[in-house]
Formats: sequence, C-alpha cells, structure tokens
Amino acid sequence: MAITSAMVKELRERSGAGIMDCKSALQVTDGNLDAAIDHLRKKGLAAAAKKAGRATSEGLVISYIHPGNKIGVLLEVNCETDFVARTEEFQNLARDLAMHVAALAPQYARREDVPEAVLRREQEIYASQAQATGKPPQVVERIVQGKLDKWYGEVCLLDQPFVKEDKKTVSELVKELIAKLGENIVVRRFSRFQLGA
Repeated sequence: MAITSAMVKELRERSGAGIMDCKSALQVTDGNLDAAIDHLRKKGLAAAAKKAGRATSEGLVISYIHPGNKIGVLLEVNCETDFVARTEEFQNLARDLAMHVAALAPQYARREDVPEAVLRREQEIYASQAQATGKPPQVVERIVQGKLDKWYGEVCLLDQPFVKEDKKTVSELVKELIAKLGENIVVRRFSRFQLGA
C-alpha cells in the first residue's frame, strides 16, 4: 500500500511522533493506522527503557491546591535538560501527577521507596492468609506476590492507575512521555498535605 502524506500527518497528530518515525511505522504495518500507533508505542517504550539510567538533574517542583483549599501537594519531577523542563508536555505531566497525588493519596513514589519493615509486615500478613487456605508452599508464594502487586498499586504512585485515564498506570504515562520527548524523566518525591490529617 502506498503511504500518503495525509496518512503520515494523521498518524503524527494522533501519536506525537516524528515524521520519519510515522512514515516508517505506516510502512511496517501496511498503512494500518491503529497498528502503526501500537508499533510506535512499543518502539517508544523500548527506547524509554534504555533512557532509564540517564542522570536527571533538571526539572521542576510544582504545587497543586485542590479546590476548597483542604488538600495540597508539592511534587518534584526531574528530567535531563532545562529545555525539556520548560516544555508544555513536561509541565502538564507534573501538574497531572500533583493532582493525581491529591486525589489518590499514594504513600510512596515507587516500590523501592517502601521501607523494608513495612514490606516484610505486608508479606507476613499475606503469607499467613494464604497458608490458612491450606495451599501448597509454591502456590502460597504466588498468592503473596499477587497480593503484594495489588498493594503496590494502592500505595505507590508509579503503580497506581492514572486518575485521568485508569487503563494505564502512572509509570506507563511517564514512559510514554520519555519516548515522546527523548529524555529520562523521574518522579523524585512528593508531599501531600491534608487539613487536619
């Protein structure tokens, strides 16, 4: 199938990817727009994973006060350059994440931030619950891991379903922007304040 400039333009508008990337994705998928979007997303997420180790010393601290002035959030998001920190996409991400923290009240930014004692306590609780069912040890281990993953989705910001689009996690949202902007992005830390809490 011949790839037209109109097809490339439409894919570029829908995906935010570069012209050559859009043209290549359409060629690989024989002009199928939805398949091309999936192709770009997979390619972008793979590229985002490669950028994960790069230093992030720029970025911004953003504040969000929920209407009614009873909940407030300070959030630090880092990137590699001040150029990216000034982009509208990066600033929108920071605002969205601050609003997300206000709404869903995560306790930790990422799994690695959970203190070892808290993690051990959760594992012990889930293990005793699973053992009470009389399941074999290898099944108990899988049950504990499944419950831990669910718990991480409740208490860790990056594991939570994004408040504006709950089909993707906050981590997936960040990785999509990494793929789009071409720089590593790290949610460094946040503080959530609630009146009377």
